Amino acid sequence: MPALVAVVAGVVRGITGFGGAMVMAPPLVLLLGPKLAVPVVLLLESVAAAPQVLQTRSLVRWRVVGPILAATAVTVPLGGYLLLTADALTLRRATALIVIVFSALLLHGWRYAGAHKVSTGIALGGLAGGMLGATSIGGPPVILYLLAGPDRIDVTRANLTLFVAASCIIGLAMLATQGILDLDAAGTALWLAPGYYGGLVVGTRLFSRFNDARFRQFTLLLMMAVSAGILFA
Repeated sequence: MPALVAVVAGVVRGITGFGGAMVMAPPLVLLLGPKLAVPVVLLLESVAAAPQVLQTRSLVRWRVVGPILAATAVTVPLGGYLLLTADALTLRRATALIVIVFSALLLHGWRYAGAHKVSTGIALGGLAGGMLGATSIGGPPVILYLLAGPDRIDVTRANLTLFVAASCIIGLAMLATQGILDLDAAGTALWLAPGYYGGLVVGTRLFSRFNDARFRQFTLLLMMAVSAGILFA
C-alpha cells in the first residue's frame, strides 16, 4: 500500500506541479506512523525538487524567499519537538486536517491579497516551519502567499521550487539531530523512491493530455476526501 501511495503522489505531482507531500503524508502517517512518514516524505520531496532548483535558480527573488526560509529554519525544531512528544493519533489527524483546509482554499481559488512584505514572509515562514517539522507539510501557506504576488509565473515557480527544496533540507537536518532521520527512514524512502519518481515521470509526460484546471480540481477533491477519511479513522 505505501508503494501505491508513492506512485499516485508522483503522478499527481508530475501533472500538477505540486501536491506530492499533500498526497503522500496523510496515508503514510496512517500506514507508517508520523515518526517514520515525516522523514520519508521530506527525503522524497527534497530529491524531486533538487533538479528543478538548478534549472530555475537564476530567477529566484531572494528578497522574497530569504525571510521565509530564515523563519522556517527557526521554527522547524518546534515542529520536530511536537513530532517527538505529541500523540501519534493527534499528529495523524492534524496532518489530515491541514491537507483538508489548504486543499479547500486552493480549490476555491483563495489567494493572499496583501503585498510581499518581509514581516509577512517571516510570519508565514514561521508557520510553515512548525508545520513542516511536525507533519512534513509546510508548503501550503507559502504557496498561497507566493501565488498571489505580482511576479511572472516562471519567477513564482522558481521561488516555490527553492522554498520546497530548501525547507525539506532544513527539516531533514533537524530530524537528523533528533535521531528521527535514521536508517529505517532512509531505507523506506529508498524502497518508495522508484514508484514516486516513476510516477513523477509519467505525470510529467501526461501533463499535456489533461485539462490542468480540471485535474487540479479533481486532485484537490480527492486529497480532501482521503484526508477526511483518515481524519475520522
